[in-house]
Amino acid sequence: MRLNRTQGAAVAAVALAVLFAGGAVTVASADRDEAPSTPVSSSADAGFARDMAVHHQQAVEMSFIVRDRTKDEEVRRLAYDIANTQANQRGMLLGWLDLWGLPKNVSGVAPMAWMGMGDMGSMDMDGALMPGMATNAQLDELRRASGREAEVLYLRLMTEHHKGGVHMAEGCVQKCSVDIERKLAQGMVDAQRSEMALMADMLKKRGA
Repeated sequence: MRLNRTQGAAVAAVALAVLFAGGAVTVASADRDEAPSTPVSSSADAGFARDMAVHHQQAVEMSFIVRDRTKDEEVRRLAYDIANTQANQRGMLLGWLDLWGLPKNVSGVAPMAWMGMGDMGSMDMDGALMPGMATNAQLDELRRASGREAEVLYLRLMTEHHKGGVHMAEGCVQKCSVDIERKLAQGMVDAQRSEMALMADMLKKRGA
């Protein structure tokens, strides 16, 4: 059926009204979802992503070291799980920085500044840039150890590493504004607390 000019104009008006209504619903829905704006470089979101990426990298390094220093399957399995999990999470954190168009390293900004702990950067920590991180001397000790000695040292170092990681992740849960990042941080808290309990049992089994 052909529409005359008046009928065609009426149909067009109805269609435009529907489109605008749909747009209004979409905007309202977006407002309810509270989609965050892109974080700035000085935000807790960016600071956590940068610092936890560095923190995770050392956990991956320690796990690869102990894998080659012991034949104990329980420790090797734990080390593999930690290395795999934290390498994947590190990739997510660095990917978000790329997505936000932010640098992965910022000169002149001390680690933990986003948590109000930037004064740590002025301390000589022998490579331990943040809470829980092993010093260069401790990493060298782990590389020289073998067997039970390496297992016990790794479990002790990783327990402290997890304590520092949990502290940082809890800071993000409180301070970060990006919902998916807060959820990742809470997942870190839960998983690392569980691993700390497991490592405590493993130390007891080794008389340590």
